[in-house]
Amino acid sequence: MRKNLFIGLALSTALALGSAAVAAQPGPHGGWGHRGGEHGMMALHKLNLSDAQKASVKQIMQSSFEQNKGQRQAVRQQREAFEAMKPTDPGYQAAASALAQAEGAATTARVQQMANVRAQIYNVLTPAQQSQLATMKAQQQERKQQWQQFKAQQKAAGSTTSGK
Repeated sequence: MRKNLFIGLALSTALALGSAAVAAQPGPHGGWGHRGGEHGMMALHKLNLSDAQKASVKQIMQSSFEQNKGQRQAVRQQREAFEAMKPTDPGYQAAASALAQAEGAATTARVQQMANVRAQIYNVLTPAQQSQLATMKAQQQERKQQWQQFKAQQKAAGSTTSGK
């Protein structure tokens, strides 16, 4: 009974924190999208941005999205064409290789663009807001580290009880 209760609590905690981990992923627009978590747009909402700052951030995000729209569409078309192929089709391996290269280039561009967007948004913030953002990031890192320690402890506890 006690073990089932513990497993249930651990599972519900993992699900809750797993949702937070998904929310912390970068958004689909190559920047801090709606799933930006503590480091993204959600954090910006906590910084009490002025209307001018909000407009600047919105403009930065929109121009970032538009900037790589063509590349995203090209990779999507290449992926769809590859997925429509059969493994026995001539050129299948060459198409796979070309898609892998295109995906790699798109990932490189997305990471660089995300860094550029973050730098631009950071420059819109006041020094006080930058400090507050750094504090929130440190708190998030601390929570992540605590979660990792908890998981390690539970794994160690599970391996000692399963051996009995």
